[in-house]
Amino acid sequence: VQLVESGGGLVQPAESLRLSCVTSGFIFMRYVMSWHRQAPGKERELVAYIREDGGSTTYADSVKGRFTISRDNDKNTMYLQMNNLKSEDTAGYYCNSVVGVGTPWVRPWFSDWGQGTQVTVSS
Repeated sequence: VQLVESGGGLVQPAESLRLSCVTSGFIFMRYVMSWHRQAPGKERELVAYIREDGGSTTYADSVKGRFTISRDNDKNTMYLQMNNLKSEDTAGYYCNSVVGVGTPWVRPWFSDWGQGTQVTVSS
């Protein structure tokens, strides 16, 4: 399994970024895919996930209305459009798959994480 994140950078508050996650080594269209983030000194948190066919998405309350997760099953790629960025969005962003959807125990599936992409929001 390979997960390669890109698209991060340094932006000012209220600006936008679009992250990409290019995958290989598994049948992408069969997996619920997810974005996670980890800020310095904090635990990794689930940001959003998207069902196999892209028909259903779920977001953390902290990003709801600002972030949009999407996927292209033909390209084995997932995206995260981040609008109206805030300083508290500063973190390393990582993609993975999640299991346990529909239960209180949604959790990452792949044990190996990619290198992530850094998002820094600062004026």
